[in-house]
This record gives sequence, C-alpha cells and structure tokens, in this order.
Amino acid sequence: MIKTVPVHILSGFLGSGKTTLLTQALDYYRLSGKKPAVLMNELGDVNLDGMLVDDEVPMTEMLSGCICCTIRGDLGMELRELIRDHTPDVIFVECTGAANPIEILDGVTDASLLTEMELKSLITVVDAAQLLERHSKGHGKTYRLMQDQIRCASELILNKTDLISSADLLVLEQAIREWNPSAPMTATIRCQVDLGMFDRLDGTSKTLASATSAAAISHVTCSDPTHEHNHHEEGCSHPAHQENDTVEQTHHHSHDHVMVYTHYFQKPIDSEQFENLVSKLPAEIYRAKGILRFSDTSSLFLFQYAYREMDFVKITPKEEVPSVAVFIGEHFSKTQLAADLTALEKTVSTEN
Repeated sequence: MIKTVPVHILSGFLGSGKTTLLTQALDYYRLSGKKPAVLMNELGDVNLDGMLVDDEVPMTEMLSGCICCTIRGDLGMELRELIRDHTPDVIFVECTGAANPIEILDGVTDASLLTEMELKSLITVVDAAQLLERHSKGHGKTYRLMQDQIRCASELILNKTDLISSADLLVLEQAIREWNPSAPMTATIRCQVDLGMFDRLDGTSKTLASATSAAAISHVTCSDPTHEHNHHEEGCSHPAHQENDTVEQTHHHSHDHVMVYTHYFQKPIDSEQFENLVSKLPAEIYRAKGILRFSDTSSLFLFQYAYREMDFVKITPKEEVPSVAVFIGEHFSKTQLAADLTALEKTVSTEN
C-alpha cells in the first residue's frame, strides 16, 4: 500500500476567512502530532497572510500570479519539493481569493501523477455578508466567481454569519444549495468549526469510517467539462442552522459522492484490459489522466481521457515516477472503480 500525502485546497473570495481557518487547522494537526505544510498563493509581491503562519510550519509562497493562470505550471513542482524537502503528513493549498478553483483542482491532480499525494477536499469559505450584498444585485464578475467557488466545493463554510440576520442566512443557504446541493455546509463565526472534520476527510475518522469509506469528497458541479468559468479580478454557530446541521451531514455521508479518485498501481497492467475498462466508464466520470506501466510493453505512457475519448502518449521520464491514474467526476462509485482497477493487477498476476 503506497502512502499518500493528503492535500486540502482552501478557496473563497478575498477576506472570507481562509487564513483564519488555515491557522486553526495547522494548530489542530500539530497538536495531533502531525506535520502540516502550506502552499500559499497571492496576487501581490508580498505574502501578508503567510506572515500569520507559524515559522515551524514549512511553507512555499507563489507570488505575483494566480495558480489558475500565470504560474499554474509551477504548482506541481512546488508541491513535490514540499514533500521531498519536508515530508509533511498533510498539505494545505491556500489560493488567492481571485482564483477559480477548477483550475487549481486540475493543477493539484496533475501534480499527483508525479508525487504520492491525494486531493482530499476543496473547502470554500464564504463571506456571508459579502455574498448577501452580491446576491441582492444578482450580477457582476465577483458574484459569478463566488458562485463558481461554491459550486466547486466539497465542503462549505458559511462564515461571518453574525453580520447578517437569521432571515438573510436562510436566503443565502437556499441560494447556495441551488449552486451546490450536496457539499456539507456549516454556518460559522470566525471559522469556528469542528476541526475533527479533517480526520474524516483524510479517512482517519473512526466514528464515521463505515459511513464515509467511499465518500471522501462530495458532489461538485464544476467538474462538468461544459461548465463555463469566469476569472476575476463543524458545529453550527448560528441559531437558524443548529437544528438541521447534523441531520444534513449524516444524510450526505451515507452516499457515494466523489470528486477525485486517485489509484496507485502496485504492478504493471494489461493495456487492452485498461482500455476496455476506460471505454466503459460511467458518464459521471468526466476526466481521467495517469502515468501507466503496461505488462505487454516496456514503455511508459501518459494517459488522458476527456469527452469520452482516450489518448496514450509514450514518455521517458528523467526520474522514477509512480504508476497512477486520477479520475474526476461526480456521483460515481469510488468503491466500484477501485475494485475494477485492482482487478486489472490481479488478472496480470494470474496470467503470469
């Protein structure tokens, strides 16, 4: 069993409270005896938010550019260096508030082809007061970007709820549910959540293990390849949300909603059998990619799958890389896909 490093993406518009959540999460992991690391991206030349992170936490800064455009190509390299130089137990990617998360999602999954890491969540922190103001107008680039950030989330934190009324909170929750019906949502003040949610997301939670074994990541609308993107510039703390929060999250985690599934192969597989498996993938899997070793050829291949079409390109890496495939979609069975991929390795073993 290959040990992978969990990766959590923190998204949300400027000033929503991402860094507040990050510092709490870092303290939680450190108190649990684990070593977290941070990749922090800002549009400016100085990372002011990074100054709030403890010096003992390894951190890489990506400045003067947005991960989703000008410096996205460096993301994989930075993540690999974080793992190689510091061997963290978990990595947080905090992206600038002007970033569209689907591009960051793509960058992290690209990096997972070269280094043993696995995306566990895309957490969007929403500024309740700011969203309410934008929602009342119902238009604008910032409003559309905030919608995209919400659509892409596997976990939602509706923050600063003390700044709006209970009636307005219900209006926002209804709107958010139209954009993202499935992601667990928690209303907070100063991002005060049950940090044990990270144990659940990492797959280490004992109390929810049986219910969530196949639900590491939730339904997301933004995985749809036809979705248009606009680039721009756990306890509930609000009384209007307290009664239903636990019920909603328990119901959600009884289902198999997966955004990303990463599968590391222990040995080469048969190329024809793999192609046959991919040709029968459910429509809910929109994208797949990987670096594969086949039993019937000595070459290494880069694999791409999109719009029901697959492509294989022979590659010659300069260093050792894992044999891995990443699948992106919604409402597909992670359990079934994992079983099918594992069966490919067993078939080769039997034939040999």
